[in-house]
Amino acid sequence: MVNIFRSMLISLTMLLVSVTAQADLTIEITQGVDKPTPIAVVPFAWNGSFALKEDLAAIVSADLGRTGLFSMMQRDNMLSFPSQQNQVFYRDWRVGGTEFLVIGRQQAIENGQIRVEFELYDVLKQQRMLMERVTGNNNNLRDIAHYISDKIYEKLTGVRGAFSTRIVYVTAQQFGNGKVNYQLQMADADGARPITIREQDQPIMSPAWARDGSKLAYVSFESGKPAIYIQYLATGKREKLQSFRGLNGAPAWSPDGNRLALVLSKDGNPEVYVLDLRSRQLNRITHHYGIDTEPSWSPDGQSLIFTSDRGGQPQIYRIRLANRDIERITYEGNYNASGKLTPDGRFMALVHRGGDNQFHIAVRDMKNGRLDVLTDTLLDESPTIAPNGSIILYATQKGTRGVLGGVTLDGRVRFLLPAPAGDVREPAWSSYLQ
Repeated sequence: MVNIFRSMLISLTMLLVSVTAQADLTIEITQGVDKPTPIAVVPFAWNGSFALKEDLAAIVSADLGRTGLFSMMQRDNMLSFPSQQNQVFYRDWRVGGTEFLVIGRQQAIENGQIRVEFELYDVLKQQRMLMERVTGNNNNLRDIAHYISDKIYEKLTGVRGAFSTRIVYVTAQQFGNGKVNYQLQMADADGARPITIREQDQPIMSPAWARDGSKLAYVSFESGKPAIYIQYLATGKREKLQSFRGLNGAPAWSPDGNRLALVLSKDGNPEVYVLDLRSRQLNRITHHYGIDTEPSWSPDGQSLIFTSDRGGQPQIYRIRLANRDIERITYEGNYNASGKLTPDGRFMALVHRGGDNQFHIAVRDMKNGRLDVLTDTLLDESPTIAPNGSIILYATQKGTRGVLGGVTLDGRVRFLLPAPAGDVREPAWSSYLQ
């Protein structure tokens, strides 16, 4: 009983630790690939009468560098700063060991708009691989930069980039009088531009994105007991779902956005339910004297995976909604929980406890059953997966502080996203937003 609610208890405990004001998360690469690909992003030329609010090339370079897959050339080491194809001298870049080159130019046009053109070159083959034009304004240059990063990343790796997505997470600030200020924060995928969605003096837990990125579901204790709310991001409107006696928790959106899986204890012990948001019909999915919790949808919306101690220890199960057939998925270790499937359904991220008796992030190949432990940090929990299936973001600890960590699906690249001060917990990664 105690272990199955470990995630909830740790989250509540860590949020009570002293936290200062929220600031940008700063990604620190702790492990990268052995031979990252050398690439240079040259400062983009600017032709306009007003100052730009962002350095596009710096953001693109930082995006690519944080993946751990690329070795970014420093500007001080660049022999030239081309902005047009006829200014690119490949020998200059080969001398520095660069394999790929990004150049760009920015032009002020009518009505305060900015036209950005960028190009990607293969230095060794001496040919252009990509050229594109984007239009925006001075207030959305960071969005343009992330878009450029997405395109370059996809061209070089064959995988769609996820730099233009968003993450949400929970922070808190404890004051001298013992009061705690909880915040639900949303930021760019790199931790920049954080904004507060919800602020209150009672815990916030389990934020979950709708597939279309327009709204969130989360658990709030503002009334003194857990209740599930839906937050509409465009309007700021907030909707409280029907609150039942006991536990109301662990909301998870269906792929079509029309249903929420959730955990209720209104009938005794915690069970998994599905709420149809159109008809408001509530269907009980699991029926067992054990604790069933942490539902998560399959990509096709036909089944749910969930955590249960029905076998004596927390393990992950799958239930098919059409016929309620249940199968146990995990067997290795004495604790497996918080399962999340990649968008293609091939892999499952989870919290795993094995021989070292520590909680780590692991990934299970759903095709051959292989389980690989990806992290060596402590008290890892709450895994969430990038929409391209390449990175798992999770909550962990650095010293006495709660921070967010990230690891690629193959375990080759690891990073931390600590805030300048305080705890950060309960991450959730959006789907693609465009």
